[in-house]
Amino acid sequence: MKHFRSAILLTLAFAVRTQAAPLYEQNFTAVEGEAVPEDIMVLDGQFAVKGAGAERCLELPGAPLESFGVLFGPASKEGREASARVFATKTGRKFPTFAVGLNGVNGYKVRVSPAKNALELIVGDATEVKASVPFQWKSGEWTQLKVRVVASGTGVKVFGKAWQGGEEPKEWALSHEAAEVPPPGRAGVWGMPFSGTPLRFDDLTVSEAKL
Repeated sequence: MKHFRSAILLTLAFAVRTQAAPLYEQNFTAVEGEAVPEDIMVLDGQFAVKGAGAERCLELPGAPLESFGVLFGPASKEGREASARVFATKTGRKFPTFAVGLNGVNGYKVRVSPAKNALELIVGDATEVKASVPFQWKSGEWTQLKVRVVASGTGVKVFGKAWQGGEEPKEWALSHEAAEVPPPGRAGVWGMPFSGTPLRFDDLTVSEAKL
């Protein structure tokens, strides 16, 4: 019986270690007013906190039709994961584009491109797509995005995934290996409201990469 209790305690201790609190998280529920919290750096765009109670989130208006973003969490080179939920809608044949990333403005981003029915991995604002897979985005539903950057040899390996509804997919949808470690930078979310309707961001998190 004593050994049985010890085994349970060891199991619980392991669970606590593997479910460590995020390094950063923001769900905007406790944010008062519309001003963006001080721990979030607005790069460009008229971002504001909107909604009430549990529905509070960071909103980017549907105009102007440019690319805008914010940075959050601690800066790092590798060994991190970042995630966020994004709500967006289409207008006729006009689609928004949105992304979550690591390593700052010029870092790695996992981007949902509904006009191309694709989930893409890009670096900075470069037009070159490092990896891409089909992704059937549904307008008017929350999309969860996650990106991971971990050390791999002398460089890094980058992973990405996105999903709508249901449980998180176990497997990463995207992967890319880079020969060099990127400069340190913060996590971020980006939105391009090409459909002319607002984009909403919620549940911003940064965590240690789960190996």
